[in-house]
This record gives sequence, structure tokens and C-alpha cells, in this order.
Amino acid sequence: MFAFGIDGYRPSWSHGRDEVLRQHADRLRNLAGRPLTNAWLVWDVEDDEWFPDCPVVLDFAGERVEINHHKFDDLSLTWNTIDLDRPVDWPGFELAWRPEPLPELRPLRGRTLDRVELLEWTGRDLAQGNVDLSFVFAAGRLTVFNALDENGLTCTPPDPQRQQPHPLH
Repeated sequence: MFAFGIDGYRPSWSHGRDEVLRQHADRLRNLAGRPLTNAWLVWDVEDDEWFPDCPVVLDFAGERVEINHHKFDDLSLTWNTIDLDRPVDWPGFELAWRPEPLPELRPLRGRTLDRVELLEWTGRDLAQGNVDLSFVFAAGRLTVFNALDENGLTCTPPDPQRQQPHPLH
């Protein structure tokens, strides 16, 4: 199993909303009411940019969810398994964990999470049924989405023409 250069990381792949709900609904639901204390990304030190192939780690006051997208519909959610003090070892790259390296993440730090939504892709293409995770705050949102074999981030609302939100209450 490929561990994305992260010692001890073992992705746990899910496919589709039902599988994600069955495996993670309670823990995702329990994040509501917690503040986002950090959003960690793997940074390409040489190119000075986000390395979106590695997991996104969101820390909600000590409860860390580790999100990773792969291929068209693979979503891995793991919990509190990645040691952010350990180096990322991916041959050919100089990588390091960085807290909030992107400017759009900084305003969310310290905000209390209202709810998590699963965003199901409804387009008529290969990604149909793909699930993205959206973290909704009173003022703002962060969605970690499948950017075709890597992670993407957006702070915009879901596209009602292509994504069906499923709030976890």
C-alpha cells in the first residue's frame, strides 16, 4: 500500500456516500462545535507551493481528520494517525508539513464548526457519485474536493447544478 511518503500513514479508501457515512458519520458529526485550530498541508519546499497529492489534515481542537482523494472516486478519511513532526519522504521532492500555508485558510482558524456536509457529485461523467467533504462555519466554508487524483480546496459554496449536499446533523 502506498503511504504518500508519510511514515505510519495507512489510507483507508471509501467509495460513495453510503460507505463514507457508514464508516465516518459519527466522528464527522462530532466535530461540530469544535474550533478549527489548524489546517495542515504538505508543502513543496523547492517550488514553494502546495503538494496536493498528500492528505489535508484539519485539526479541530485535538481531533484531527486526515482527508485524501485519489483517482476518480477514492476518498480516504483517517483520524489522528499522522505525526506532523515527521518528514514526508517522497523521492524527487523536498516536502514539509505547513500550517495554513494558503491565505484562504487563515481566516478559518479559530472558527467553530457548525456542521460537516458530504457533497455528492451529480454530474454525468466518470466522477458521478464522488464524495467531497465540506466544513461549514457560521462565516465561511472549506471544502476538500477530488481534483482528479489529488486534493483540491475551495471556500466557495457547492455548485447546485453538480453537487448534492448531504448535511450531517
